[in-house]
Amino acid sequence: MSSESPRFVERQLAGWGNYPVEPCRVYRPERRRDLDDILRSLADGGGIPRGLGRSYGDASLNRNGAVIGQDRLSCLRSFDEQAVVLECDGGTSNEEIIDAMLPRGYFLPVTPGTRYVTVGGAIASDVHGKNHHRDGSISAFVESFELLTASGEMLTCSRHENSDVFWATIGGMGLTGIIVSARIRLMPVETAYITMRTDRAKNLDEALERFAELDTGYRYSVAWLDCTAGRRALGRSVLMHGEHTARDELAPAEAHSPLSLTAKARRTVRFFAPRFALSPLTVRAFNRTYYARQRDGTRRVRLDSFMFPLDAVAHWNRLYGRRGFIQYQLVLPNHTAREGLVEILDRIVRAGAASFLSVLKRLGPLNDAHLSFPIEGWTLALDMPNTGAPLLELVRALETLTLKHEGRVYLTKDATLTRDAFEAMYPRLDEFKEIKRRLDPQQRFTSSMARRLGIVDGEAGR
Repeated sequence: MSSESPRFVERQLAGWGNYPVEPCRVYRPERRRDLDDILRSLADGGGIPRGLGRSYGDASLNRNGAVIGQDRLSCLRSFDEQAVVLECDGGTSNEEIIDAMLPRGYFLPVTPGTRYVTVGGAIASDVHGKNHHRDGSISAFVESFELLTASGEMLTCSRHENSDVFWATIGGMGLTGIIVSARIRLMPVETAYITMRTDRAKNLDEALERFAELDTGYRYSVAWLDCTAGRRALGRSVLMHGEHTARDELAPAEAHSPLSLTAKARRTVRFFAPRFALSPLTVRAFNRTYYARQRDGTRRVRLDSFMFPLDAVAHWNRLYGRRGFIQYQLVLPNHTAREGLVEILDRIVRAGAASFLSVLKRLGPLNDAHLSFPIEGWTLALDMPNTGAPLLELVRALETLTLKHEGRVYLTKDATLTRDAFEAMYPRLDEFKEIKRRLDPQQRFTSSMARRLGIVDGEAGR
């Protein structure tokens, strides 16, 4: 046992959306045993694990309490080539896994739109990617993980061992404990390229029709959607379908090093942009230009360019200015999706919310995780500049429409959901709370989000 109290730094902390910003005590342990010391030191305010801070809202914030960073607890422990299973620390980033394993012919089977997330954060968010319609979320590939609970006990969790805790932790937003390590099944690939097909759609109905035609033939499926276009162009989109490129499809020069990606220079947004930079006028102009410049057809692109286009710009979130932005991601089931998306898009267009990063995807069936987001249907993700009261009014309207059409909101992106709406959207919440109470009766693992949504006791803004 350490004789010194764990070190922390008082910081104003935010998620990737830079909203909200809250005072937190930030710990950055460097050794496994440091986690035990931090856990024993938690007093009033409790603590929440945090990876690389890519959840957008307050999921990894803990106002006036502890935030336990795991980014320094990062190690690739072993790789079973026969089973294609990687064991690594919970603080290991997707970037580290890709850098180590892609040259050997393996890639992550599910990844979100950035490589800058940790394994622990991915599991806690049950991340999904462009291939959920075919492969499901990351949970489908998690063999097991080691969970440090509030009592200091280390639990091995899998589908067969402590299975209730396994499914509560997946998508559980860090509230069951700290994921110290995990075993994840990887996917063999022949090259570091994606063969991508691009199709423009004039409106939402055409986009949904093209998805229905093409999705079964491609592993990856996503669309950029113009949320400034109304009337007959409502929901106009650029669909992008992709499949891993086979080695024999490469050009001779590429075939010499099929799994190698030369480093690309990253641009950096060094300062917070002024408010006018992403005004409705500039976003509308950008969207029109982007849509007009796209061409239907098939071409080969770098894997990272297809999977992680925004990673090419460091600190792109600063484009939204100091007030930050809200990403609102919802999913609607198939039987309400078309009508619901029309209503939602029409409401956004009328509000002039100026979202230039809007993404539409198809999701496959839900899994056994209590708080996992994906259900079979269509998900729409919107980045909207924080304009204060006008944005909050729009978000409340979107929440009402999401409920009306039997949908739900993704907690990893959320900063505004109300408690009543959350309880209606996630019918297995009481089961999760029961497991949480058993594991953590004193509620030592807590967050600003957990209090806001009533998952744990306490005032949301304390």
